[in-house]
Amino acid sequence: QKQLVESGGGLVQPGGSLRLSCAASGRAFSNYCMGWFRQAPGKEREFVVAISWSGGATAYTDSVKSRFTISRDNAKNTVYLQMNSLKPEDTAVYYCAASQKGYPVREENDYDYWGQGTQVTVSS
Repeated sequence: QKQLVESGGGLVQPGGSLRLSCAASGRAFSNYCMGWFRQAPGKEREFVVAISWSGGATAYTDSVKSRFTISRDNAKNTVYLQMNSLKPEDTAVYYCAASQKGYPVREENDYDYWGQGTQVTVSS
């Protein structure tokens, strides 16, 4: 059974950094697009960033461009989200997801597997 497990969340001050990891198990996700979504309290889940199966193409939502960076290591079956210059509005549960489409996709319905999420809180 394919599984995605996120880690790396926590409490950080505004302007700080965190790196999230998403480890895949059960079968290789090397030919899948991998994405990160987030859901803030009282809001719908939203797309954050995605990376193609090869790592050669990415897509970011505007609010995180130049601050967040997605990367992947297919040999380790792991995708990373480096988050810098964090803001209070980045506070949310962050979810990792995998899509068989292979290229970066932004719609939740295009994703086939989801992790349980990891909490990120940005507060002083």
